[in-house]
Amino acid sequence: MMKKTGFTLAEVLITLGIIGVVAAMTMPTLINQTNGAQYKAAYKKALSAISQGVTLNVALDDQSFADNSAENILPGRMNVVNKVDTSATRGYEILAINGSSNLSNTASENVSLFFNDGSMFEFPAGDDECKLSDQCKGIIDVNGQKGPNKVTTNASNPTDVYPVVYYDQTILPATEIAKQVLYNK
Repeated sequence: MMKKTGFTLAEVLITLGIIGVVAAMTMPTLINQTNGAQYKAAYKKALSAISQGVTLNVALDDQSFADNSAENILPGRMNVVNKVDTSATRGYEILAINGSSNLSNTASENVSLFFNDGSMFEFPAGDDECKLSDQCKGIIDVNGQKGPNKVTTNASNPTDVYPVVYYDQTILPATEIAKQVLYNK
């Protein structure tokens, strides 16, 4: 008599259950890592695009952040789809930048430039004459108004808002964490 070999229904169901539990435990981590990589790439792209816009403006009009405001320079050199003037930031959790707990030092109005790639650059209105000795502050939100709209507080798990400082032809990360996100892999 031949003996039949195979798996019982109970063994198959237990195996599928174990696979399901393992998948349920690893999926959130995988999704967070994917989002973090997207935020990092978008942040690098946004910094580069703004820097290129200013460099182009210097080449064509001989004006940098030291000579004119970001509000006047960037729309002419970048694909700005919307400009919004606000009396306060859009609810972002802005970290202290160089001892200041808010986005703008003296201005009560902020300007938000929304770009065609979905990113946003927000800065104080009337930010002209941003020089090395008198740097201006702003934020880059890599996905615009979509959530989570929180400042990155951990370089290994970045979110979508990054504080920046800008002056002359330069735009740089304003916090150590933002620097880690930009310069580390």
